[in-house]
Amino acid sequence: MPKVSTCLWFERDAQAAVDRYVSLIPDSRVDHVQRAPGPWPAGQTGDVLMIAFTLGGQNFQALNGGSQAEYGTAASISVACADQAEIDRLWAALTAGGSAIACGWLRDRWGVPWQIFPEMLPRLLADSDPGVAARVFTAMQEMVKIDVAALERAAAG
Repeated sequence: MPKVSTCLWFERDAQAAVDRYVSLIPDSRVDHVQRAPGPWPAGQTGDVLMIAFTLGGQNFQALNGGSQAEYGTAASISVACADQAEIDRLWAALTAGGSAIACGWLRDRWGVPWQIFPEMLPRLLADSDPGVAARVFTAMQEMVKIDVAALERAAAG
């Protein structure tokens, strides 16, 4: 087990959530499923207790905690996408049963917050021309799902 990883709390759907996540993000896999060795407040012997998984090369855990935890937006899973097609694919999959927020943020059907953005966005926001950075920042703030072409138009002026 890695020394540091993020643990996501689910009521009883950890396996469904992890299966969904690893199907969406390249370089992802389920590493280990720990089943409960005996009855516990959130389940029975043999139920999935904890799942260690890799998401985009990063270590995560998913816990079936028995009651639904509330996720704030102070932490989220952030995914840098190669292009608009990847943004669209992830956005559609993750907002199904969830909700869009703003500026590339969403909550999936389990309430987990995600940021879905293009790889080029940080570069544009740090452009040496302050006008480019400001226009891109303003355009991004007006978006819910990020639109790469609109960001490129904003950068071009």
